[in-house]
Amino acid sequence: MNVKPPVVVAEIGCNHKGDMDIAREMIGIAATFARCEYVKFQKRTNRELLTPEEYAAPHPNPMHAYGPSYGEHREFLELDLDQHRQLQTWCREFGTGYACSVWDMTSTREIASIEPDYIKVPSACNLRFDILRELAGNYGGDIHISLGMTTPEEEEQIIDVLAAEGALERTVLYACTSGYPVPFDQLCLLEVSELIERYGDTVRAIGFSGHHLGIAADIAAYTLGANWVERHFTLDRTWKGTDHAASLEPDGLRRLVRDLRAVSQALTRRDRPILDIEVPQRKKLKRFEERV
Repeated sequence: MNVKPPVVVAEIGCNHKGDMDIAREMIGIAATFARCEYVKFQKRTNRELLTPEEYAAPHPNPMHAYGPSYGEHREFLELDLDQHRQLQTWCREFGTGYACSVWDMTSTREIASIEPDYIKVPSACNLRFDILRELAGNYGGDIHISLGMTTPEEEEQIIDVLAAEGALERTVLYACTSGYPVPFDQLCLLEVSELIERYGDTVRAIGFSGHHLGIAADIAAYTLGANWVERHFTLDRTWKGTDHAASLEPDGLRRLVRDLRAVSQALTRRDRPILDIEVPQRKKLKRFEERV
């Protein structure tokens, strides 16, 4: 087993509530308190992404709405490209990586123009093959793809598109169940093993994007071989918004990074029959069969 070090992504998404001051605070906490390798945001062009009917409809969970219609709710939470440039600058200042999920072609091209290390295609958009081709052909960074609510046949189609574009070596696939939060019996962690078996030799890496409670499942996913671990991050799980309940607060994020790194150090084999730390204990405690 080739154990790679864990890469932890704190997905801020839209948990900043449309407030750049909150976004900056969250970057700082994820980078310096939790010590995550990346923070990730989201970019949508709502008039392009949503049909007129979807834009005008009320939010399906009114208690979480930031506007009278779903479109206005999304606009309230949306940050423009200049704001994303500022987020990227703050990430550099805090010593962490900036990444972003894109939901439509305009957002794809906009985020690609600021050249983050990677761009994520969320589960909802992973069958937008035009977006995959755009990233493969006109963006030089890595392409991360979540596979929630995606059939095995659709996964093969995604792989075929990226293979045709010569982009598999910079692709990271994420095992994911799309729900907020997801009960443990529907996390399906063995999907990590199945993705490694099917695609581990052709893509850059396999990851796990979790929308569950606690951090135990993330440790298990890493142990199964998902070296990219992505979790939603919030400052307060009681805040208005559908993602907060399935997010980690600052100390939970810190403990996740701590425990993943501890497990990474522990996933080794003995390099000699008796380890150095065992030598004095062996001399003191080891008992052998008595000989007459």
